[in-house]
Parts: sequence; structure tokens; C-alpha cells
Amino acid sequence: MSSLPVDSTIIPSTPVSSVSDVARLINNRSQQNSYARMIVFLALGGVFLDAYDLTTLSYGIDDVVREFNLTPTLTGLVTSSIMLGTIMGNLIGGWLTDKYGRYSVFMADMLFFIVSAIAAGLAPNVWVLIGARFLMGIGVGIDLPVAMSYLAEFSRFAGKGNKAARLAAWCPMWYAASSVCFFIIFALYFLLPQQHLDWLWRASLLFGAVPALLIIAVRRKFMNESPLWAANQGDLASAVRILRDSYGIHAHEVTPTEQKAPAPKVSFRVLFQPPYRERTLVAGVMNICISFEYTAIAFFLPSILAQFLGAGVFETISASLGLNALFAFTGGLLGMRLAWKYPSRHVAMAGFALQFVALVALALIGHPQATLTVALAILMLGVWLFAEGFGPGAQLMIYPALSYPTSIRATGVGFSRSLSGIGSALALFILPILQAAYGTNMFWIVSLSAIIPIIFLLAVRHEPTQQDIDDNHD
Repeated sequence: MSSLPVDSTIIPSTPVSSVSDVARLINNRSQQNSYARMIVFLALGGVFLDAYDLTTLSYGIDDVVREFNLTPTLTGLVTSSIMLGTIMGNLIGGWLTDKYGRYSVFMADMLFFIVSAIAAGLAPNVWVLIGARFLMGIGVGIDLPVAMSYLAEFSRFAGKGNKAARLAAWCPMWYAASSVCFFIIFALYFLLPQQHLDWLWRASLLFGAVPALLIIAVRRKFMNESPLWAANQGDLASAVRILRDSYGIHAHEVTPTEQKAPAPKVSFRVLFQPPYRERTLVAGVMNICISFEYTAIAFFLPSILAQFLGAGVFETISASLGLNALFAFTGGLLGMRLAWKYPSRHVAMAGFALQFVALVALALIGHPQATLTVALAILMLGVWLFAEGFGPGAQLMIYPALSYPTSIRATGVGFSRSLSGIGSALALFILPILQAAYGTNMFWIVSLSAIIPIIFLLAVRHEPTQQDIDDNHD
């Protein structure tokens, strides 16, 4: 007598009838195969590009001003154009990701990076540069909501390497990209002829197209749709297939025995309805304040260091690279570990508190003169970057990504990030004015951005890492 097929006798198959079934299968999976890990890696690759493109002009803006003879107003438009594009990209990208799926949006957004990087690097005038940076911002805005959805939906909820830890990984990846950006500028400083050092900003912008081309080629081979999103759309057959391909989980679709409640409609209005309203408020406040702080410190870091050190190009680039690598990246790695061990609210508040201390110290130090005060000021910049890495920076994506279900996750992340873009755009526009008017006393104003989120986190006690919102135990 012939034996039965192997898959029907040896490999058990689990019935799947809902999003919750899919979530439980992923959460209960003890091991994850290389396919799912590759999807997570590619999602983080998009984050790398986002950070790289946002960092490229943090050093080169002075050369742009000289080359195009910019007024302060035009300088503000150049620096803020990418943030304005990010705002639009966040809103559009989050909604499209929830409406039409993670895969299609994720595959398309790399085109924005490629086209905008080439156009910005070859810009013949300031208006082309502004337009290219705006387009680049749209790409960044589209990429973050879909990348966070992938990180949340291709990870287990509990244990080491869980959803929170994977989402927190965006932060060290961001700082790694910032460090790589400074390293590339550092390398180009030696490679370019001395008389053409003003090409640094163009070369660094053009380089952003290279990894984008590589990522889009690899994505085409490895990327897959989210099984949670497919199940949410009622496409249980695709959800079962993705579970098999990405996790090696053998399941089969079954017709639900009971009528399920309809999933929330893909709409921004849902974000302001119970039970999501308070979560949207806290996530929005966090995003605005964190982006304002980050822009004040990280974007203007080369200028701040140049003032503190009174140094030239080489010393300024070296100090920026060192601070990002030693403090920000290290803090981000710590944030990944803390994310799967401790509640998000507690970690975020601890980071905000340490940032407040660092900003107050910088305000009190003022413009350092003695060697000791210069060293102390640089140390406080490092402390701020370290706190950003393990606290607010890591939690920035965890809070919205785990506070909303699959059906509106990207929309929620996109809305929160659009507010972050508003905070950054405002900072880029008004901080040069504050710096000119108040000097280092502007740190007093910036320190408010570290206190306000603590108040909201204390008032709204929702903890996103307490329970998997996709597993509603139906």
C-alpha cells in the first residue's frame, strides 16, 4: 500500500480564519527563518536611506549658501523643503500602505530616492535643489510608515527580538546612516581636489542614489506582503501562503464560523475616535517635540561644534562623526535591549528626563571658552544623543506602530510622522533666527521639548507593549 503524502501525515496544518489567528501563529513561532529576517533587514534598509538623505545637507548647507548666494529666507526653504515633502509623504504613504498593501508601496518609494538624489546632486540652481529635496522628502515620508508596518508585522510580540525591539532598531540604523553620511563626507574631503571641496554637498547627495538602486533590486527578490494585512483584507489564502514562505508555518484557510466585526476603515478620522484618540494625541506630541529637539541638536551639530571648537572643516566633520558613532549609535543599541524588557512609557520618560538635564547644562555653559567647559559642552551633546538613542528615539516608532491595529497602523504612523515633519520644518526655519538672537540661550527654549512629552505620558497611561493589539482573542 502506498504511503500518504508527507505533508498530510508529518507536517500539521493550522486553521486560519482571522487576523488574530495569523498574529497568534507569528507570536507562537519559536524560530524565524532567513526569509522573514531578510524582510526585516530590507525594511531597515529603507530607514537607512531616510536618515542618509535627511543628513546629507547638515554639513553642506554652508557651501550651498555660498554657491547660490542665498538669502536667509531661501536658506530656510532649502533646509525645510525636505521636511515639507516628508509631511506630505507621511500622510499619503501611510494611507496608501493601509489601503493598497505594504508590498506595492514599499517597492515604489525607492524611485523617489533615486530621482531626487540625482536631481539634487546636479541641481543647476536653488529652485531645482528645493524641488528635488521636496521630492526626496516625499520618498522619506512614504517609506517610514510602510517600513514600520513591516517591522511590526514580521516580528513576534514577546521575547528577545520582539516587535518593540525590531521597531527600536530603526534608531541605531538611523544613527548608523548619519555616521555613514559623515564618513562619506569625510572620505570625499580627501578624495576631491582641494580647489573643488565645494562639490562635497553635490557628491554626497548623488551617492544617495547608489544604495537606493541596490535596495530596490534586492527588494524585488525577497519582499512579500504582510500576512496580517492580507488577512485583514479577507485574503486568507495569501496570508497562509506568506506564513509558509516567510516563517515555514503550515496553515490552511477556513471560513469563519461567526460574523466578525468589520475592521476600522482606512481613515484619519478613526485615529481620533475611541480608543485611539488619546494614543494619537500622545504619539503626536512625542513626534513634534522629539523632532524639534533632534533638529536643534543633530542637524545643527556641525555648526554647534564649529562654534564650540573654533575648528575647521576636518575637525568639525571628525567630531560630528565621533559623537554620532560613540553616543547616538550606542544609545540606539541600548534602546533595542530596553525595548523588549521594559515598558515603552518608562523608557521614553527616562530618556526625555536625561535630555532635559543635558539641554539645561548646555544653556548654563553658554559659549564655552576654557578647555574644561568646551569638553563639558561636547560631553553634554553626547549625553543628549545617547539619551535620544535609548529613549525618545527608539520609542518614537514603537508607540504609534503598536498602538494601532494592522488595518490603520501605517495611517497612524504616517500621521504621527507628519507631525514630526512639522516640528522639524519649524525648527529648521526658526532655530537659525533663535540662534542669531539668543546664541546658546536657545537651549532653554529647546529644553521645553523634553519636558512636555513627559507630562502627556504621565497623563495618558496607555502602554503599547502590554498586549498585541492584532491578537484580540476573537
